[in-house]
Amino acid sequence: MQPFDSSSDTPSESNEIITELVSAEARLKLQVIQKLIEPCDRATYGKRLRSAAETLNCSVRTVQRLVKKWEEEGLAAFAQDGRRDKGKYRISKEWENFIAKAWNNGKCTPAQVAVKVREKAKAEGAAQHPSHMTVYRVLAPLIDKKQQSANVRSVGWRGSRLELKTRSGEWLSVEYSNQVWQIDHTRADILLVDQQGELLGRPWLTIVIDTYSRCIMGFNLGFDAPSSRVVALALRHAILPKKYDSTYKLYEDWPTYGTPEYIFTDGGKDFRSEHLRQIGVQLGFTCYLRDRPSEGGIVERPFGTFNTVFFSTLPGYTGSNVQSRPANAEKEACLTLRELEQRFVAYLVNRYNRGLDARMKTQTRTDRWEVGLLKPPTEIPERQLDICLMKQTRRTIYRGGYLGFENLTYQNDELANYAGENVLIRYDPRDITTVWVYRRDVTQDKETQQQKWIKEIFLASAHAQDLESEHISLDEAKDISRTLRTEGKAIDNQSVLYEVRDREAFSEQKNKSRRERQKEEQALVKPAIKPVVEPPESDAPPSEDLEFEIPPFEIWDFDDED
Repeated sequence: MQPFDSSSDTPSESNEIITELVSAEARLKLQVIQKLIEPCDRATYGKRLRSAAETLNCSVRTVQRLVKKWEEEGLAAFAQDGRRDKGKYRISKEWENFIAKAWNNGKCTPAQVAVKVREKAKAEGAAQHPSHMTVYRVLAPLIDKKQQSANVRSVGWRGSRLELKTRSGEWLSVEYSNQVWQIDHTRADILLVDQQGELLGRPWLTIVIDTYSRCIMGFNLGFDAPSSRVVALALRHAILPKKYDSTYKLYEDWPTYGTPEYIFTDGGKDFRSEHLRQIGVQLGFTCYLRDRPSEGGIVERPFGTFNTVFFSTLPGYTGSNVQSRPANAEKEACLTLRELEQRFVAYLVNRYNRGLDARMKTQTRTDRWEVGLLKPPTEIPERQLDICLMKQTRRTIYRGGYLGFENLTYQNDELANYAGENVLIRYDPRDITTVWVYRRDVTQDKETQQQKWIKEIFLASAHAQDLESEHISLDEAKDISRTLRTEGKAIDNQSVLYEVRDREAFSEQKNKSRRERQKEEQALVKPAIKPVVEPPESDAPPSEDLEFEIPPFEIWDFDDED
């Protein structure tokens, strides 16, 4: 079959028809094939065939198929009618419906939908699932339709992908809520007073922010300088569901809670502490340090907003620097720490977290956090967090179930069976009259003869003798020990008890230091709550209630850490 009838059309007319009917790529193929089929010997045809394959950037076999198609169909062989399944997707209707439903008229970004598709396939054990590009193609007409109906220009998917580089050289790709949390501290630009109106100074503010949604997950406000304990308190607040009474004047809920997969911070001592790493081991998250200090914009930017939008409206505002400091800042200061905490919670819940996200414009920070969740967060019991957020060190159990810590003697008859063993003790720095004792069982890998995992078993709680009814913080215990040592007295539980009672008796007769007054104000906001560990049932071994597996790690003593 000839491609065209030369008797009916002149060459010039045929070329015009070809130009009109086919594209530039098709014309190139036509020219190559027409030259290829010109009469020649076998050797010359072979050279032309290879040359044609190079020109068209394809294989010799493909050129031969094009020649055959040209001989059978003529110009129709190069007509670009498009794919027969154009407008359709090579995925099931179920996946199409799931993608459209997940997008839900723009409440989720395409990147969020792609993550949900991947997690759905993983949960169902599906071998294949639509790729992120397929998700984008399915959503493209829906997005165009929505934008045309709103008569607005497409703003794109800005901010849908973010990668954070760690100091160890790894990259964290932020794709959903409660994946990466960031923590940082600042000194609030406001002066506070105590209950009697005496000036106390500026408090420290520690915030925990969700990187994906920029939603504030939790915070800690107090006079204590940044330390691993302050970080632990902020984390505890972020992890637990938030419940406030009517005195906080909240118009909305604070729905954020749960545990992260990663903590991303700067390289400060409080973030490099073994204490924080152990909390991560207990709760199942990994701590990473930022590669560069300049990469902390996500967690540092809110501080500027708080100072200029919130603190600047309150009496006692000091300004961000000496030049902008109001002249009457000290005279105007009248807020206590508790009053500031109540107002700050109301500001976060009613305004900041409910504000529109700067990148998405249509989603508030709270909405973005809720939509970005892959699954409902796990609610951790408060008592379990009290134990997890305590510090720890190692001690040896003596005969009779005794052990020593901070010059105090602790005892429990249940520990007598473990005399001579080196155990792990956990304690709350806010009240060290009770400690919790754990035993570690190490299992070795049979092949490498190295520690494979460690099983940590709760043994019992031990109480400081003669001090069971008292409340003594770690700082107070150290201060009492220094006082007794200076006076040349023996340091034991009895002398510590007498010193505590003497201080209580004369506390009203002496002028308290600023630090003492700060601690009193702090106690009104964050009262020390002694964790309660339920004793195991009599017919079950102690290890059944508190037993978990953690990877091996180095043991540090935190007595002088902060």
